[in-house]
Amino acid sequence: MRRSHAVLGLTAVALASLTLTVPAQAHTAAPPVTGYQKQAVAVGYGGAVSSVDLDASRSGIEVLRRGGNAVDAAVAAAATLGVTEPYVSAIGGGGYFTYYDARTHKVSTFDGRETGPAKMTKNIFIDPKTGQPLPFADAVTSGLSVGVPGTLATWDSALRRFGTRRLSTLLQPAITVAEQGFTVDQEFYDQTQLNADRFKDIVPTRELFLPGGKPPAVGSTFRNPDLARTYQEIARRGLGWFYGGELGTEIANTVRHPPVDPKATRNVRPGVVQPSDLAAYRVVPRDPTHVNYRGLDVYGMAPSSSGGSTVGEALNIMKNVPFKDTVQALHTYLEASKLAYADRGAYVGDPAYAKVPLKTLLSDGFARSRACLIKPDQAAKAPVAPGDLNAHGCAAPKGASQRLPYEGPQTTHLVVADKWGDVVSYTLTIEQFGGSGITVPHRGFLLNNEMTDFDFTSSTPAGFPDPNLPAAGKRPRSSMAPTIVLKKGRPMLAVGSPGGSTIITTVLQILMNRIDLGMTLPQAVDAPRATQRNTPQTFAEQAFIDQYGAALKAKGQDLALFPGPPAGVIGSATGLEFLGGGKVEAVAERTRRHGGSALVVTPAR
Repeated sequence: MRRSHAVLGLTAVALASLTLTVPAQAHTAAPPVTGYQKQAVAVGYGGAVSSVDLDASRSGIEVLRRGGNAVDAAVAAAATLGVTEPYVSAIGGGGYFTYYDARTHKVSTFDGRETGPAKMTKNIFIDPKTGQPLPFADAVTSGLSVGVPGTLATWDSALRRFGTRRLSTLLQPAITVAEQGFTVDQEFYDQTQLNADRFKDIVPTRELFLPGGKPPAVGSTFRNPDLARTYQEIARRGLGWFYGGELGTEIANTVRHPPVDPKATRNVRPGVVQPSDLAAYRVVPRDPTHVNYRGLDVYGMAPSSSGGSTVGEALNIMKNVPFKDTVQALHTYLEASKLAYADRGAYVGDPAYAKVPLKTLLSDGFARSRACLIKPDQAAKAPVAPGDLNAHGCAAPKGASQRLPYEGPQTTHLVVADKWGDVVSYTLTIEQFGGSGITVPHRGFLLNNEMTDFDFTSSTPAGFPDPNLPAAGKRPRSSMAPTIVLKKGRPMLAVGSPGGSTIITTVLQILMNRIDLGMTLPQAVDAPRATQRNTPQTFAEQAFIDQYGAALKAKGQDLALFPGPPAGVIGSATGLEFLGGGKVEAVAERTRRHGGSALVVTPAR
């Protein structure tokens, strides 16, 4: 039986301190992932999990095998990703959780985005000496970039509302992986190498992730006993230890006093997180966004994420523009994305701090007023203006332009279905690969740099107040787009991706590939990608340029190779398709970011 709903409310508690632990180490002779093989596609019955990592997918599948539901399995998989994908999914971050309940046929969402600490100001990223914004890299590797984490609270909220297992039980697979270790693959090595210069300047981060002073070798075993102990203490003491208790105090102290090597020349600025900020954190249950596309009901994440609103608006625009072939469909997709991103930048932010016209942005009337601006044979010059919310026709503000604020592409996504038909689509992150670069001493996890998702200064056109400037308690705008598609009230698809502001276009293109272009879900995920985010150039993977570049250039599209990171690769999606009769197809990437892991409880024969 599912537990009754309880909104997370936590008070500070006085708790005894833990014994200091030794740093993680890399060893040879990695333990095997027994009974499971890494594969990009799996079809079968009894439930399914798809993530970027075999250990995480295995953790989720084992929960399903033991009678847990989709929420239980998603939490177990996410906790394991905190071990094996520590640079993107640590408990020092946040995310968005979307859930379909097979009993009620309703979609629910949880906003577990990080929040600005109480002492955050709108000028927090302005250098007081110069009056100019801090260089982005300097802001990232600092305590200033750290927001109040929401990941653990998200797990707790989802489990209290829809789960059947205790968090303490669901942490056990991750504890085992942290203790026994996982095999270092090329992706983990590359992400470590990418961060090596800044990791070496922060003592606990260097000790944890650069054993012997360098990234652990591919094929070695990486163990994280500190994180195992942290998970064990969370299992024993509960969330109060993190939100308002001893660990919360340690997190706040680490942010305010970054543990930088005294010999380092790097200026790692202190942040402003207080223990009271963690005690005050709350997950926000939100109504999902919803649009109807080609007779299908598409549900997504409402603001503070822009994922659901921008995906939904672009789909609404696309259904108003006829296309007869693949090139015309791609042109329409790029132009619809361009328009929707213009509106995203002007109108979408944390609804507790900005008046977000969500109903208008997702209305058919507004979509028609934007769709009529699309010319079938000529791309609009970007950046285009935001739409007039009161438009009746093709009117739009004149002469407006905007820049696309930087948003880190390093995130992760997982999807889960259980034997009862419940579905989870969950995106979580600490922002950059490696987040702020700051590890909580002796606790085994990195802290996020999500506050750099705020605009440092206004990026909106003249006359449009910026909805994404920093503020105390505010959630920075995100592009995370965990999406669930229903057909006649039953699940058809679940999909999502990492990729910062490219998440939206990745999800959009997969939906178009599957729904409009008749691809299978594996084909839709594999297909080469392009992303248009209201920028002068459309960035694309090389295979996309090779296949469609000439035809789209004839329509005025200016294509260039996506700069990354990683260069030339857009997103790393996971998805599910429901094939009827209880059969599910789980899909992960075959090659992007070295491939993902799709598993089912009982494979089809």
